[in-house]
Amino acid sequence: MNKLAIYVHIPFCDHKCIYCDFYSITNYKNEGTYLDCLKKEILHYANLYSDDYKVNSIYFGGGTPSFVSPEYISAILKQIEQSFQISNDVEITLETNPGTVDDKKLGSFLDAGINRMSVGIQSFDKDELNFLTRIHDAETAKECVLKAFDAGFENISVDLIFNLPGQSIEKWLTNLNEAVKLPVRHVSAYSLILEKGAILNKMVLDGKVTLQDEDYDAELYETTIDFLESKGFLQYEVSNFAQPGYESVHNKAYWQYGDYLGFGTSSHSFIKNKRWWNYSSLEFYNRAVNERGHAIAGSEVLTPNMMLEEFVMLALRSDGIDIAALKNRFGKKWLDDNQPILENLKSNGFLNIENGFIRLTKKGYLLCDEILLNFIF
Repeated sequence: MNKLAIYVHIPFCDHKCIYCDFYSITNYKNEGTYLDCLKKEILHYANLYSDDYKVNSIYFGGGTPSFVSPEYISAILKQIEQSFQISNDVEITLETNPGTVDDKKLGSFLDAGINRMSVGIQSFDKDELNFLTRIHDAETAKECVLKAFDAGFENISVDLIFNLPGQSIEKWLTNLNEAVKLPVRHVSAYSLILEKGAILNKMVLDGKVTLQDEDYDAELYETTIDFLESKGFLQYEVSNFAQPGYESVHNKAYWQYGDYLGFGTSSHSFIKNKRWWNYSSLEFYNRAVNERGHAIAGSEVLTPNMMLEEFVMLALRSDGIDIAALKNRFGKKWLDDNQPILENLKSNGFLNIENGFIRLTKKGYLLCDEILLNFIF
């Protein structure tokens, strides 16, 4: 049976951080209506796909999912479990912000079925947290992770952001070191990037903030890889590092070009060769689901060549191209056409071809986007 990943968007948040471009709202008055609509949307897609798939990953993102009650999350999970076939070892992740949970709430999330916490720390430095307009401080962040671990969460991930304005290598290393001293199994380390809809983008355009250059960004990125690997966190995707056996099942579903369904505002879905996305507006989403069972705002059917290009791009950005899977899905033409390019990249130390996989080296990860431009599709 085919594997399926499920994403659930919880848009409610008490504050919009300057770098965030995800759909979020600070008004909670439609919380109950939204829950009803999520259940309807889940049932709609279960009628279409439940016989062909078994769910091996459920991910609650936002917004701030940890702001809503454990009972709210439990109600969504129960609807999914009643509507779809669920793997016995399903990974169920909840994005959590420090300052939004206490011992009781963490225990209730665990009882509801959450078995993985992803904590949005971003930095342990006071000035950096103020710049990012985060609502927590370093001690609250550490306390959140420790309390989650004490509550019974054995699989904890943290998010960090590097290349903030004026950030030194020493300060970034301090952030990394603080993270790995905590009982975490996974680290997501992202370079600060400008998103069109984010407040930060306008601040840069207005000259209020100056970002550091790409060469320095690459230096910080290389520092990240070296440090985390020295602490036992292996890189399995451009921005993600995990202790062995703790790679995110949900992340890998995306990077390995698997099928997934997204429920809620602004969520995306991908099944076979079709991609679609929901309305972002909560009002539009609720109205659409009540009228027709889904909230699709747009869709596209991918050509075989588009799928091949995405498959290669995603695989090389993660743990490599499975050569047998590539041949089985797309034939061997791409490999034949690109053999000279692959051999050249290999001889220059940018990738390895071994054990049935084509994988970028650390040197290759640093230039991933440039390397992808070389290939013929």
